[in-house]
Amino acid sequence: MDIIAKLTQEFALARWQVENTVELIDADNTIPFIARYRKEQTGEIDDQKLRELSERLEYLRNLEDRKEAVHNALVEQNNLTDELATALAAAATLTEVEDIYRPFRPKRRTRATMAIEKDLQPLADLIWAQELADLEAAVAEFIDPEKGVETAEDALAGASDIIAERISDDPTCRALARQLTQSEGIITSTASKKTAEAIAEAETSANSEAASKAAVYEMYFDFNEPIKKIAGHRVLAINRGENESWLKIDIEAPEEKILDGLRKLFIKQNPATLTLMEAALADSYKRLTAPAVEREMRNLLTEQAEEGAIKVFAENLRQLLMQPPVKDRVVLAIDPGFRTGCKLAVVNETGKVLETGVVYATTNKDTTPSKKTLYQIINRHKADLIAIGNGTASRETELVIAELLKETDAKAQYIIVNEAGASVYSASKLGAEEFPDFDVALRSAVSIGRRLQDPLAELVKIDPRSIGVGQYQHDMNQKRLSGTLSGVVEACVNAVGVDLNTASPSLLSYVAGISPAIAKNILAYREANGKFLSRSQLLKVSKLGPKAFEQCAGFLRIPGGKNPMDNTGVHPESYKIAENYLKLAAKPPVKAPAKSLKDLGGKPQHDYEAMAKTLEVGLPTLRDIIKELEKPGRDPRDELPPVLLRSDVLEMEDLQEGMILTGTVRNVIDFGAFVDIGVHQDGLVHISQICDKFIKHPLEAVQLGDVVKVKVLGVDIKKKRISLSMKVKE
Repeated sequence: MDIIAKLTQEFALARWQVENTVELIDADNTIPFIARYRKEQTGEIDDQKLRELSERLEYLRNLEDRKEAVHNALVEQNNLTDELATALAAAATLTEVEDIYRPFRPKRRTRATMAIEKDLQPLADLIWAQELADLEAAVAEFIDPEKGVETAEDALAGASDIIAERISDDPTCRALARQLTQSEGIITSTASKKTAEAIAEAETSANSEAASKAAVYEMYFDFNEPIKKIAGHRVLAINRGENESWLKIDIEAPEEKILDGLRKLFIKQNPATLTLMEAALADSYKRLTAPAVEREMRNLLTEQAEEGAIKVFAENLRQLLMQPPVKDRVVLAIDPGFRTGCKLAVVNETGKVLETGVVYATTNKDTTPSKKTLYQIINRHKADLIAIGNGTASRETELVIAELLKETDAKAQYIIVNEAGASVYSASKLGAEEFPDFDVALRSAVSIGRRLQDPLAELVKIDPRSIGVGQYQHDMNQKRLSGTLSGVVEACVNAVGVDLNTASPSLLSYVAGISPAIAKNILAYREANGKFLSRSQLLKVSKLGPKAFEQCAGFLRIPGGKNPMDNTGVHPESYKIAENYLKLAAKPPVKAPAKSLKDLGGKPQHDYEAMAKTLEVGLPTLRDIIKELEKPGRDPRDELPPVLLRSDVLEMEDLQEGMILTGTVRNVIDFGAFVDIGVHQDGLVHISQICDKFIKHPLEAVQLGDVVKVKVLGVDIKKKRISLSMKVKE
């Protein structure tokens, strides 16, 4: 296989783009580095497509390795024919390769192998040829009691087993059954025996916990849908129901159509062998092929559903990490609780913890003392923003804060912060190292406050799978999920850039070229030698060699360093080009060393192509350099809309159909988006209510963090469900 040609076709790229990209990947360059600093070589392929190309490259190389292994195995077995060699060379997937090798793969002991041990292979070959005139006479020669073949029926049964396995092992049989099952099959779901018992128990018992758990899957107790149409989130839902033993799942294949197709492939109209071949073929499909194809279909549906869910999770995570930071605000963070009280942490503009405490605002009927304490803390530190975690007791805490802001002159607003993963961080080794004197809940409060101030810097401390912006994330391939989400975090960290002198090891470890070990070495160097004054000092860090420096340097920032370009995304390899550009653009030319980028400036040249030729640099690189010089130290997140802050609270009972509210999108899933409208319970905007035009997925029209206007369609207080619509006429 010409892998370069294959990738060129699949990704609709020029061959030179793919060749250069593969060469860069093979040279151990990171995806963020290639995407940002090798645009001329790749033709400006973005990081997402680069990751997809890299994954596909790995798959195709594994495919070629497997082809070679199968080829060598067939040669060793003396089974390789020109036909097999051609089929193997043409195989485009690992499944096709395994289908080709199936008849020759060493098998466990089967009914067919036992028949072969009884020397019934020649009889099976005679029947398979379907040219016999007298079957009885042929069978008589194979009756041998010493070999366990007592009668003609025994001989025919053994031969039939061999034929059945031969048919099932034939790649065309598998391909036909697979194709028809995928295009015309139906997946069904019914209530399991466990569910029936739980429902029966609920009828005689006032409270049945099991019945309540089973009721989650009620819509799947009698469910069927064509395999080719079923949505990914439904596949994951019934998989979970099956894993929890509430559901029984089956695949209904178009059996008669498959059998008709197999008859045309394998059966000749020979009267002597027709009945026997028909029976062997039916046995082959029902006993061997159908169960295997059903497993394949379930695996395929699950893989496709997982891939879709992972993409949604990844996009939600990207949007969450890239939410605008709330800068220059002192935050009072609250981790709500009932029995143990609400843990408080005040963090200043840089994230430093100024004070911690506890108030029991949710357990006492008289909240006056708690409000007094909170008011004093707000005034003492001039906190103008309150971050409330959205976990247990969040609703009750929000009511207390809203009352406090009404009753006092406190100049503050509040926001509900998604605390998913905060408890994971607070109980982690990293949390203990960062705040050894704090208990778990206090660490969680600090995390809530800091993730509002800088979502990216705080959320990188948490396993992305624990952040909770996906669907069914615990039911899918965890290795694949973890790899994808880590790639998203890496892309976001490098897109924003990292302050080399303040970044935590967790944040540094996501910078291109920096491993967790090197991140710790950077911190150790910083502690031993003070702040970095230049990027070049990185080369003094233990285990950070020239290659790692090349990969990471452009993504690390040094505000107030010796060279103002160290606080930009300009790579050190391009400093000379940047300096020459500034000299050409400045009027008059710079004579003395510059103390800041402003000192280097004049009116920039806008004839980029001519300038690129003069400076002997690629046009994409020059554009990036100019962009960085125009806004040194820029944060791309600052260009996004700010978060929605509140000062009052609504009750769910306050909602009425037709009300128009402003809310924040908290999660986007396959069938809609959940929006926080300030009543603690997020409302669901079904995909049909997101916009007037048809969309295949909510992400086409809405993103996590978007501030949107919604109309209340319905409120079910008992089930705690709010139905919303984004089809709001201004």
